[in-house]
Amino acid sequence: MIHVHSLGRAARYFSERPAASSDATRLTFGELHGRVAQVAATLNRHGFAAGDRLALLLPNEAEYLELVYACAWLGVIAVPLNTRLSAMEIDRVLGDAGPRGLIRHSALPAPTVQVPWQRVLDKEPLELQRDSCPEAVYDPDAILALIYTSGTTGHPKGVMLTHAATLANVDHLNYWMPHHEGAVYLHAAPLFHIADFPFMFAAPALGACQVTIPKFSPEAFCETVQRERVSHTVLVPTMINLLTQFPELTRYDLGSLKQLGYGGSPAAPEVIHRTRAVFPNLRLVQVYGLSETGFLTALKDDEHTPKRLLSCGRPCPGVDVRVVDESGTEVGVGQPGEVVARGANVMRGYWNNGEETLSAFRNGLFRTGDVGYQDAEGYLYILDRVKDMIVTGGENVYSGEVEAVLYEHPAIREAAVFGIPDAKWGELVMAYVVLKPGVALSVEELIAHCRRSLASYKVPRRVEFSDLELPKTGSGKILKRALRERFWAHQARAVS
Repeated sequence: MIHVHSLGRAARYFSERPAASSDATRLTFGELHGRVAQVAATLNRHGFAAGDRLALLLPNEAEYLELVYACAWLGVIAVPLNTRLSAMEIDRVLGDAGPRGLIRHSALPAPTVQVPWQRVLDKEPLELQRDSCPEAVYDPDAILALIYTSGTTGHPKGVMLTHAATLANVDHLNYWMPHHEGAVYLHAAPLFHIADFPFMFAAPALGACQVTIPKFSPEAFCETVQRERVSHTVLVPTMINLLTQFPELTRYDLGSLKQLGYGGSPAAPEVIHRTRAVFPNLRLVQVYGLSETGFLTALKDDEHTPKRLLSCGRPCPGVDVRVVDESGTEVGVGQPGEVVARGANVMRGYWNNGEETLSAFRNGLFRTGDVGYQDAEGYLYILDRVKDMIVTGGENVYSGEVEAVLYEHPAIREAAVFGIPDAKWGELVMAYVVLKPGVALSVEELIAHCRRSLASYKVPRRVEFSDLELPKTGSGKILKRALRERFWAHQARAVS
């Protein structure tokens, strides 16, 4: 279904327009559609049929797009794998998904789990069949993809995204970040992540070209934007932080960039202020959502005001977002609670995991696991993950609030705040900090900086500096679990 609405439509109405571009590939929509038909025929020749799973362990590249589109065509379920997982973690995901096939890049880990059909794409090219391909599947309720979450904790959960849910996400994306015929979208975030996955279908639906880079770096990003005249992209805040601090930024012509979506984790206001200074003509859209939901809310460019900058906006059309207490009762304006949601974009459930699916929903609403509140005008503010909220001496401390203050200090390059165990207070606020090159800062100076903006119980009681980049997930979010693990290794609290 989603194929018919996106690439199929583009091939019919924009056949000669550029569709996909990378270092080695230039395809029009007509050419891309033809290649996808051949890939679908090839998979069909190898026995793939509706409901089978095909795992993809690949960097961002044009072939990735073709394979996902071919899966959508046949009703095969795509299983995009996180390229930063270890071989053991990949084994766990494959063991859960039970794919009929795996296509991977030779530079990425080879799993030990036996998969009936495998290809190493850069060594064994997928020989395309010229056979006629079956009619494209048109089943809104069929599963399009399994997006795995929490794979790094040892408990991977496959989020079942249907064709209809993905189409709802496409509508949301084109509502907040409208593409147009001739626009150029850059896949800078990983394609396996929900922040970028739906754009594979949103861009062609309106005739926009897609550009891929294998891995994000400020240099690769700038070179690609300049060369391909990129107009639209989505980044996570850690990528924006690195980009706005890139010393060679002014060497590049980035004037084609018109729209930047960001999300995946809270963005410190200081990072947004820097973005405005570096890209004064760029339209910003903050989006909030999860693997299980796609996009739930968005903050438009003109809503990036001092009053709203900490908000992630208002719900997408057709999406019901609420804040509830522990019993599931909706709380009042300004009161914190768990964010819950429902809409056509929400997942069907977790693959082969009825127990987790059951616990993820209450009264028909998906429980996000995020703590937040809504103001009188319906703007949503995310305070923290339920697991990341720090409880010290009976007071709740939201790590994002402390991190926002840390990022205001000009010496700080990256920062993460989390709770560590303490016999007296239960937890203490811990700050893990990476400084900019050649800059010195003492613990005392940093704490004094925090005291000027934070209540005393929110001020970090322990600070550690590191010369290394903070560990990150495959989507670029800071991996707090890895930072706090050594502090909680012998404690009751989970470190996931």
